[in-house]
Amino acid sequence: MIFESEGAAKTFYDGYARQVGFLTRVLSSHKSECDGLLFSRGLGCRGYRDGQTKVELQKQDKQQESCSAMIHLRRDKSGRWVIKKFARDHNHPLVIQLGESRRTLDEEKDKKIQELTAELRVKKRLSASYREQLLAVVKEVEDHNYNLSMKVQRTLDNLKKLDAEAKELLSGR
Repeated sequence: MIFESEGAAKTFYDGYARQVGFLTRVLSSHKSECDGLLFSRGLGCRGYRDGQTKVELQKQDKQQESCSAMIHLRRDKSGRWVIKKFARDHNHPLVIQLGESRRTLDEEKDKKIQELTAELRVKKRLSASYREQLLAVVKEVEDHNYNLSMKVQRTLDNLKKLDAEAKELLSGR
């Protein structure tokens, strides 16, 4: 099969995985040393974890490592992506109702995104408050510097006056 982009191939494989009853993961990625563009991608079975016990999860982790269900994609000279290798067989049971678990995963992601967005809002407000305080401190420092420079200027002016008066007194003697 040929795809116009790596994203289109991944979308296709994700859809296939959903129909069959498993989740996908990226197994490998290879970029060109010349231009840094992705030229090869491996996608495979991630398994399914909803409602499993710790022992089942550990057993599944070992199975995932050896699960050979995957596709290997490669970008051809025209920039299209071609499936170079496809392995269908899994070494673990597949899930029938993956749609519900995918929704659960999506809901969890949405909830996490909302939490992080709320936290970001709080941090932005805090940052704005810190910025205001910092600007107030900078203004105080600038005012203080101005007042100090004015005092130094007055002192210099007074010293010049005194110096001129002293010269006048000395020359008038």
